[in-house]
Amino acid sequence: MFKVLHRSIAACCLLIASALSLDVRAQAGHAQHNMAAGKRVELGTTVAVDADGRYWAVSKESAGDAQYVVLQSSDDGGKSWTSPRRIQKEPEAISADGENRPKLAFGTHGQLYISYTKPLAKPYTGEIRFVRSDDGGKTFLPPLTVHANRDEITHRFDSLIVDRSGRIYIAWIDKRDGVAAAARKEKYSGAALYYAVSEDGGASFKGDFKIADHSCECCRIALALRPDGQPVAMWRHVFAPNVRDHAMAALTPDEKALHLERASFDQWRIDACPHHGPSLAFGDDGTRHQVWFSMKGEDGGIFYANTNPAGKLNTPVKLGSANAEHADVAVDGRQVVLAWKQFDGKATAIFGKISNDGGATWRDGELARTEGASDQPRLLKTASDIVLTWRTQAEGIRIVHAFGEK
Repeated sequence: MFKVLHRSIAACCLLIASALSLDVRAQAGHAQHNMAAGKRVELGTTVAVDADGRYWAVSKESAGDAQYVVLQSSDDGGKSWTSPRRIQKEPEAISADGENRPKLAFGTHGQLYISYTKPLAKPYTGEIRFVRSDDGGKTFLPPLTVHANRDEITHRFDSLIVDRSGRIYIAWIDKRDGVAAAARKEKYSGAALYYAVSEDGGASFKGDFKIADHSCECCRIALALRPDGQPVAMWRHVFAPNVRDHAMAALTPDEKALHLERASFDQWRIDACPHHGPSLAFGDDGTRHQVWFSMKGEDGGIFYANTNPAGKLNTPVKLGSANAEHADVAVDGRQVVLAWKQFDGKATAIFGKISNDGGATWRDGELARTEGASDQPRLLKTASDIVLTWRTQAEGIRIVHAFGEK
C-alpha cells in the first residue's frame, strides 16, 4: 500500500484509492474487527486522572437511536470501573470514533470539563459541545455550544486543554472559510482551525479565534502545554500546493500573536485526508517531542522526533512495522514514552518505547494485545508514572503500568 501511495501523478487514481483505504483502516481499526452486526463499533474513550489519583473515563453510549456521553470512574487504578453514567438529561448525537472522541480535563479546583462533537443532519457537519461539573462529577450543567458560528457546517474533531491558570481552550476543525470561498467561486484547500477560550470555568466561551487556514479535514488536533504554561496546537496542514505535512502554533487567550511553524517536512503530496492526527508533548527543558503518520518516500508509517536545544527538529525515527498506526507520546521529566497500535493479521497489539534520558536511549516491548475491536492507544501522565490507557471490546477500559521507574 505504501508503494502505491507514493507512485507518480500518472497513478493518481490509485493513490487516492489507497488513501481512502487507509482512512477506513485508521478510523475502523481494521474492518474485520470493528464491524459488528453491520455497524461500526465506536470505542472512542478519553481517560484522565484527578489530583486524588482517581481515574475518570468518558465515552459514548447508544440506547436504540438515543446517544449519550457517559462517565465512569475507578478508585483502584483501573482494575474496576463504575457503571457508565449519562451526563446529559436529553440524548443527542455523539461522535466517538478514534480521531473524534469525547474529551475530558480537570479544572484547577477539581471541576470536570467534557467536550464532544455533536453531528448534525447534513453529512460531515457538527457542533462542538461542552459540559461541566463544579462538584467533582456529582452533577453536570446542561451542554452548551462552544462556537459563535452556528451555520450547519463542519465544526468537528474538538480538542480540549486547561492551562495552569484554569483557562479552558477548545480547538476544532471548521469549514466556514471553505464555504465562503466556494460562494465566491474561489479555491480553498482543506478546512481551517479555530479555537475558543473560557476564563470563567466554562460558563461562557469567547473566540471563534482562527488558528490557521488550510488544515487537513479529518485528523485530530494535538494540544499540549509548554513549560511556560502556554498551550500549543499541532495539526496536519495543507501546505501549497498540496503537501499534507504538520504545523503548530502557540495559542493565546485573545488570538494575538499566533505564529504558524512547520513541524514536519516529509513532503507528502496527496489530495486526501488520512484520518491520522499527531501527538505532542514538551519536556521541562522545552524539548518538543512529537509523533505523526506520514509517507516518507516509500517508507511510510509512523515517526517520532524531538528537537535539539536550538529548537530544530532532529532526524525522525520510524516506529514499528508498515502496519503501525495511531502513535502517542507522553513526557514526565526525563522520561519519554511512545506507544502505538499494530495489527498482525490476527490480533492488535500495543507496542511501546521508553527513554529515561530524554530520548537519547530507548528500550521497547509489547504492552497489551486483543483479538477484537479496539480504540486507539493513549498515554496518560499521572502523579507517579506514565500509563497506557486503551479500551478494547473484549476487555473494556485498560490501564497498563508497564513502563517501569523514571
